[in-house]
Amino acid sequence: MKKMKLAVCLATLMGTTGFIGNVAAADNLADFHTQNQECDSCHTPDGELSNDSLTFENAQCVSCHGTLEEVAETTKHEHYNAHASHFPGEVACTSCHSAHEKSMVYCDSCHSFDFDMPYAKKWQRDEPTIAELAKDKSERQAALASAPRDTVDVVIVGSGGAGFSAAVSAYDNGAKVILIEKEPVIGGNAKLAAGGMNAAWTDQQKAKDIKDSPELMYKDTMKGGRDLNDPALVEILSSHSKGSVDWMTQMGADLTDVGRMGGASVNRSHRPTGGAGVGAHVVQVLYDNAVKRNIDLRMNTRGIEVLKTDDGKVKGILVKGMYKGYYWVKADAVVLATGGFAKNNDRVASLDPKLKGFISTNQPGAVGDGLDVAENAGGALKDMQYIQAHPTLSVKGGVMVTEAVRGNGAILVNREGKRFVNEITTRDKASAAILGQTGKSAFLIFDDSVRKSLSKIDKYIGLGVAPTADSLVKLGKMEGIDGKALTETVARYNTLVASGKDTDFERPNLPRALNEGNYYAIEVTPGIHHTMGGVMIDTKAEVVNAKKQVIPGLYGAGEVTGGVHGANRLGGNAISDIITFGRLAGEEAAKYSKKN
Repeated sequence: MKKMKLAVCLATLMGTTGFIGNVAAADNLADFHTQNQECDSCHTPDGELSNDSLTFENAQCVSCHGTLEEVAETTKHEHYNAHASHFPGEVACTSCHSAHEKSMVYCDSCHSFDFDMPYAKKWQRDEPTIAELAKDKSERQAALASAPRDTVDVVIVGSGGAGFSAAVSAYDNGAKVILIEKEPVIGGNAKLAAGGMNAAWTDQQKAKDIKDSPELMYKDTMKGGRDLNDPALVEILSSHSKGSVDWMTQMGADLTDVGRMGGASVNRSHRPTGGAGVGAHVVQVLYDNAVKRNIDLRMNTRGIEVLKTDDGKVKGILVKGMYKGYYWVKADAVVLATGGFAKNNDRVASLDPKLKGFISTNQPGAVGDGLDVAENAGGALKDMQYIQAHPTLSVKGGVMVTEAVRGNGAILVNREGKRFVNEITTRDKASAAILGQTGKSAFLIFDDSVRKSLSKIDKYIGLGVAPTADSLVKLGKMEGIDGKALTETVARYNTLVASGKDTDFERPNLPRALNEGNYYAIEVTPGIHHTMGGVMIDTKAEVVNAKKQVIPGLYGAGEVTGGVHGANRLGGNAISDIITFGRLAGEEAAKYSKKN
């Protein structure tokens, strides 16, 4: 019955048939299903929601409409397919498709594509009313006065690369773990990362005869951060990076492709074969390993307050489920892996006014509420003023274009058709250079040889953000670039490639000439990408207060922390950071729990 419903339901919602229900008369999905006496399509037999993750409800969607892959086959679009997205992990239909209210396309929180979805309204996050706030306060106090709903050893807050690394690591070190995530989908910013995972002197590098060392990675990272990084944390990042790649590889990750990102002296950015995006792959591998370990994962569940004993030790965390409300979990240790605040422009602009009004490359949950939780628990903050813009955010569609496109050979030109910067300089310098051009944007120019070297590029082409032509003059006409000058610029660049030295802008690597097949252009401008500042941690990933005293049982990992990257993060260091310090935080939290 349900398999037969798949084609019928989808056809009805897409307006191609009218023999089940009246789509026009319905105002939301619940109304539509009710017309056909199908309340059981969503609800449990007792009519209650299953849990905050909506596990039962999402499974019901799949049982009727098919797997995400099957649905994707019926919703193809000329330039994009939201059902064939980069979200790893379990199917979460309810992240977009609401029942008793208008649906909101989750993708619209980042992108500016025209998603045509039944019963949709404009994406927004509603502020609570005064009455709702009063009720919320009462429910919060009642939860704190009650017994804990669960008791575990370690609670991890955040399901990005740092959170999942901490969860798997803590479990493997003997801890009982709960991982909570406030968003309806897993992955944090990590799922969006495309370029690679920096690591030094790995087996993958050795196989390609790439000479590197932890000392050189340390030196590059400190230089990129303007020597404002915490040296002890950078030493951990660089010396543990190989171990992080090995750990991920042992769990099933493919990190065999090695390229170069801005600020690196050698190729050390590890990614899947063919140059596929690293972030979603890493998150999927970590998620799969968490599932194998039966780690308790709770979506739509926000960490509210770290709870402590009278003598200042962590005793648990107060959480709020979107549907089940407040409760607290007793735990010896809490790991904060909640990411940064680049999506919160008010906060960004208060720290760096010149960034007011900038769009962001980040996922919608990156607003900094985890920093507030850390600070309320006594954690000190550092380096908050250092906020990075990623230089290549696609003007069309709001898609972040990985630095690996430049690393594999693309050049940056302005509307006058001329190069103006070393394409693989550090992100701060590249961003400033782009903002100095006419229109405050520039164009990534590359050919089929670059495209073939990096499979991630096919995603940009599929999204319709990379127009193509068989000549540079035609491409220039399409994009408003001086085609004659562009042709001369590419010819000049190709002579530099042949000579092996960029005497124009001192680009250190010239991987290939641009003279194969078609040419492509992506218009780009800087977008707020990474917040280097955050809560202070020590070399065991323990959160410390303003006096640098450890808060017993509280740990931090990933972008929620400060000190690793200094004033500017190098491309490829974020994935290395979240895996390395997530793994460390989980291990240390498990050890601490055993002692208490």
